[in-house]
Amino acid sequence: MEKQIKIFAEVIEPEALAQFNEAMAQPFSVKGALMADAHTGYSMPIGGVVATKGVIVPAWVGYDIGCGMCAVELGHKKEEFDFQKIFDVIYKEIPVGFNHYSSKQPVPQLPHTEVVTKGLAKSGQYQLGTLGSGNHFIEIGEGNSGSIWVVIHSGSRNLGHYVASHYMKLAYVESIDTKDLGRQFDELKNSHRFKEKNPEEYAKAKEKYIQREVANSHAKSNFEGHFAFDVNSQSGKNYITDMKYCLEYALQNRRAMIEKVKHIMGVENELTFINRNHNHAEFDGAYWIHRKGATHAEKDMLGVIPGNMRDGSFIVRGLGCEDSLCSSSHGAGRVLGRRQAMAKLSMEEFTEQMQGKFARVEKDTLDEAPNAYKNIFEVMQLQKDLVEIIDHVKPIVNIKG
Repeated sequence: MEKQIKIFAEVIEPEALAQFNEAMAQPFSVKGALMADAHTGYSMPIGGVVATKGVIVPAWVGYDIGCGMCAVELGHKKEEFDFQKIFDVIYKEIPVGFNHYSSKQPVPQLPHTEVVTKGLAKSGQYQLGTLGSGNHFIEIGEGNSGSIWVVIHSGSRNLGHYVASHYMKLAYVESIDTKDLGRQFDELKNSHRFKEKNPEEYAKAKEKYIQREVANSHAKSNFEGHFAFDVNSQSGKNYITDMKYCLEYALQNRRAMIEKVKHIMGVENELTFINRNHNHAEFDGAYWIHRKGATHAEKDMLGVIPGNMRDGSFIVRGLGCEDSLCSSSHGAGRVLGRRQAMAKLSMEEFTEQMQGKFARVEKDTLDEAPNAYKNIFEVMQLQKDLVEIIDHVKPIVNIKG
């Protein structure tokens, strides 16, 4: 039976299309869609959505599990605030980039495995409520009605990366054929006879090998592939448990920053709160829907789609489009990689584009300049059947890591 595929991007890199086609060629892939902001990633392109039957693929969720958007409408008007002061205080009170808190922060109290426990011990307990770097941001902006919004893009920090790395390696190692195991390790020589004559010892030897490989594997090219867990296997169940933990951690991370920003602004009330992550896998009752850099957009579901530092974010309502697997873009989508942007873009133009906004407009943030991204207005037009725009939040303050 032919697989259902829908591509919403008008212009797409050949590498991104090849990645998507390879993901869809996997025997467990049932249907898929490529969003309007799609661009090259690894394993599956950013903006890819794929439904699978009975399996979950850690690399299709990616390293920053639960990375996503929160938006809060405050209802106040911009005349009420000193934005220069707010800009300065946010940078003083909220750790950005590689910075984190010196004391442990309250973390989610949800079921998890020892993988999460180790990730929390390494850095996760100190990073909740911190921004990170790259394209993560805190923005304060003005909606169409003049109401002030706080919009945050961030994820699960090093915890998500640690958890993702563990399970991506494990999925790769568990996929290796037993004949290859025998070739690589003395204790598994003649593995088929070993397995038949002493299955218990074989199982122990294979587990020892798997743990060794997971601990020692550093070549991303090995495990950034289409390696899947059966959702009913112990590894599959463990990944799902820990992925859900990271989704909640990412939400609480954004929520903590929102509360800090509101405190800095001297505001308590909220008119609207939206949380929508764009790196996850979830079960829809029939299939596991993997969204990598794509936003869930069921009918009437509120979402947030950011554009760039100049053009701000769109508050949207999902239209429940089945062709997109009830998804939309997660942003504008890059047209220049970070190194390309640094080499090709002009600081003079970047400075002119950001006139009137409180932001760090400097060489270190040039890779986040508007021209590094697709035209967000064109991207929104391409997905008019996926989401309805209900507000456009134009930036006043922009905080980058």
